[in-house]
Amino acid sequence: MNSAIVRALLARGMLAGLGAAVPALVFAYLVGEGPVDAAIAFESAHSHEHGEELVSRSVQSTAGLATGVLVYGVAIGGIAALAFCFALGRLGRLSARATAALTGLAGFLLVYLVPMLKYPASPPAVGEPDTIGQRTALFFLMIVLTVLLGTAAVLLGRRLTPRWGLGNASVAAGLAFLAALAVAMVFLPSGDTVPKGFPATDLWEFRLASIGVQAVLWCGFGVIFGYLAERVLERRPHSGRLPAPVG
Repeated sequence: MNSAIVRALLARGMLAGLGAAVPALVFAYLVGEGPVDAAIAFESAHSHEHGEELVSRSVQSTAGLATGVLVYGVAIGGIAALAFCFALGRLGRLSARATAALTGLAGFLLVYLVPMLKYPASPPAVGEPDTIGQRTALFFLMIVLTVLLGTAAVLLGRRLTPRWGLGNASVAAGLAFLAALAVAMVFLPSGDTVPKGFPATDLWEFRLASIGVQAVLWCGFGVIFGYLAERVLERRPHSGRLPAPVG
């Protein structure tokens, strides 16, 4: 795959991420803002510090939320497009749309869902303010470890397939991934505990909303980018083969 195709796919990936961020933004506003408001109310009722807000809550829940989700979608779309370029042709004879769908699924699992098992999303008032930097660093470290372990598992499965067959190689690679992931989760420090008295329902609803936002975003990316990538690749001269993988 030449650099021009990679650049075209990167641009389409960012566009797909932006498009997928729109329904994710709507979901976040309609489903996620309620638990956030409840968490802020809890914090206000149990905090002795009542400083003036630098940004009003109405701005945070509209313009601030939109900016964050849309920028995140564009960034994730670009990174996922590069992952698609790496995966295309390395996963058998899968079409561009199927590869994009798998990229979206892998992104949801490796970038969000699996790291969240160790460091679950928390609304305001959950966790000490002084440890925000540490918790953020640990979460991103967990993302990096999960992505690296997932990539290593895919490469291991491909290496074992000629000797063990696709089914056995996939099982072995999956078990190796789970074992390495379990070790990482055991040795990484835990996140902050939920403060005493925080409503369990609000915490559960916030985390479900967080999962939902990510699911909508990654699903939307897989669908939109699959269509856009297919159009880009169809413009190449037909050779009867998939484009050569990057690297």
